[in-house]
Amino acid sequence: MMPARREEFKERVLDMRRVTRVVAGGKRFRFRCTLVLGDEKGRVGIGIAKGLDVQQAVAKAKTEAKKNMITVNLKDNRTIAHEVIAKYSAARVLVKPASQGHGLRAGGAVRFVLSFAGVKDATAKCLGRTPNKLTNAMATIEALKMLKA
Repeated sequence: MMPARREEFKERVLDMRRVTRVVAGGKRFRFRCTLVLGDEKGRVGIGIAKGLDVQQAVAKAKTEAKKNMITVNLKDNRTIAHEVIAKYSAARVLVKPASQGHGLRAGGAVRFVLSFAGVKDATAKCLGRTPNKLTNAMATIEALKMLKA
């Protein structure tokens, strides 16, 4: 018997939606999954995928997230190097570094993206008015991409 292989990434389903396509015979339902994947050591990715059932959508989103991985340079393996504001679609996100022991002060999708990236001390704020988890998460990824080493 082989030992169970431990997954190196943590995952979290941010959003699950039932989407509809209208065809001649009525409506066809599918599921869209938004998933965030990270190793808490500086690598994080977001995957969006559709499937005929929830499990299929989650599995596809996971593979998509692995393809879209980015590496974040963390200062002292705890926080980010400098303040950054990023925009994606209608979402705007502000991420500020914080001193050690401050903790991760962020809400919603932004919190999951930052914690899976390995950021332990930071403050983040959604400046946009959109409650959309997908765009807020994507804006956070854009912010992390803008960080200078």
